[in-house]
Amino acid sequence: MTVVVETTGFTLMFKKIFPVLFASCLLSACITTSPTGRSQFIFMPDTQINQMGLQAFDTLKREKPVSNNSRYNQVASCISQAIIRELGGNWEVVVFEDKSPNAFALPGNKIGIYTGMLTLVGNQDQLAAVIGHEVGHVLAKHSNERASQEMAVNQGMAMVQALASPQSALGQTAFGLLGVGAEYGILMPYSRIQESEADIIGVDLMAKAGFDPRQSIALWQKMEQASQGRQPVEFLSTHPAHATRIQSLEQHMPQAMGLFQQAQAMGKQPRCN
Repeated sequence: MTVVVETTGFTLMFKKIFPVLFASCLLSACITTSPTGRSQFIFMPDTQINQMGLQAFDTLKREKPVSNNSRYNQVASCISQAIIRELGGNWEVVVFEDKSPNAFALPGNKIGIYTGMLTLVGNQDQLAAVIGHEVGHVLAKHSNERASQEMAVNQGMAMVQALASPQSALGQTAFGLLGVGAEYGILMPYSRIQESEADIIGVDLMAKAGFDPRQSIALWQKMEQASQGRQPVEFLSTHPAHATRIQSLEQHMPQAMGLFQQAQAMGKQPRCN
């Protein structure tokens, strides 16, 4: 994907300095390690990525109706807060009126859940698997990783300018890099490696919060059934094959169950249904 920068002088200047910055980066702290031990290329400042997340979330709240359903909001908040207690920090949780089974988390500690996801899941543990997965993307800095890769490929910082114009072509790119729904243009979806990594981080996170990690497998089985006979739902469109995802979770389940049993012994038994 090529990003066009309107400011010619800025483009020429950055093309001159980027190789120096990039070389310096490789020699310093741009190669980091994800929560699962995977090496990552992280170039952009976290503060900048967080600002992009805040901007994206604010735009979503202006353009997409927020649900007033007290039951949906209570369940979403209860489950999210149980998971957030394992992370620390302040997170904003918003339920959006949208029938598609979707959810997301953004840098800057934002969680969005569509009403369609709330009606699809069968219990609190399955929704915890969804939220844990999305928060896993944030914890692993997948947005920063993707944006950093985009910068390296294009030798440009065009997405920085997108903050002032989220509906421009440049703004669409920024939203796409953050992984927000298709209506904002998923121009560079999460890679399968990142999706699988978010699965593992998420299932451990839900287990630590006292949710049954075995329900993560039941969730993806349900999602597979929901997508049969028609186009895959947005939430699944860029994800690994169901069989691959379920197999990976099954292999990791003994570790997740150990965390779940520890949480239960500590009295962590969420009741959010």
